[in-house]
Amino acid sequence: MTSGFSGNEFFINHIRKFIGETVTIFTTSGGESGSGFTGVVLAVNCDFVRLVIQRGSAPSNPLGMRNNNDECNNGRKKDRDCCNRVGAVVDIPIDRIASFVHNDI
Repeated sequence: MTSGFSGNEFFINHIRKFIGETVTIFTTSGGESGSGFTGVVLAVNCDFVRLVIQRGSAPSNPLGMRNNNDECNNGRKKDRDCCNRVGAVVDIPIDRIASFVHNDI
């Protein structure tokens, strides 16, 4: 008796269990990307895994009265850090994952 799920769906559901956790994903590509990506799983869908590989910066003026993000929302970037809300992210195609490394929970 089969469940109706493909192996890919099981793999995707497995990765979803690690949203918010730090993992390393090795890909079938070469160069630097073949060395793997370590980061926090932000999102998973049937095509991609999104990892945050570098955290965003802290607010430049956390106690100030002005909201520096207003300038970003209006398209007027006041400084480089005001719009860096998440940090650096990488989208990895599911079909290019060679290995998924995680802690045993």
